[in-house]
Amino acid sequence: MNTLPENNVAPSCNIELKARLSSLDAARQVANSLVDTRLPDQHQIDTYFHCQEGRLKLREIVGERAELIAYRRPNESGPKASNYFVLPVEQPERFKEALATTLGIRSRVEKTREIYLHQNVRIHLDRVVELGDFLEFEAVLSDQHAATESQQLVDRLRQRFSITDNDLLEASYGEMIESPERLASR
Repeated sequence: MNTLPENNVAPSCNIELKARLSSLDAARQVANSLVDTRLPDQHQIDTYFHCQEGRLKLREIVGERAELIAYRRPNESGPKASNYFVLPVEQPERFKEALATTLGIRSRVEKTREIYLHQNVRIHLDRVVELGDFLEFEAVLSDQHAATESQQLVDRLRQRFSITDNDLLEASYGEMIESPERLASR
């Protein structure tokens, strides 16, 4: 069901693509050749909670901030639309305990994320504990960046990074931690 909440607040939307990397260094070289802006690296801890629909996680960006991220994204390989809400969290430990008590924890993901900005696309190079190295594109949609042009940009970036169909992933990192078989070998 894709209905809006009662208050009619629309989620943000982006086009996402996630892929396994065979070489983080090679991806870093491509990202550096494209970058409009390079943001500082982040050490992120994502705690995924059980929920009826979509996904819900508390992201703690070590030394910076915490945010609750609620999103819906289909589990399919290749570029896909993701609708999401990001809310700042002032007391992450208390908040995490409250959600763990009421909803239960599904999984926990720890990663180091390099962040590159190219036009309206956030390029993430992720080193995920227990899973390996990944690339993620998030083309943020807005009045200035329509879905069609963003999809085309993601397709062009996929070519630049030499991402094959076998590299593409369907699931979130949280789901991969839960079920390692989702990392189907290439």
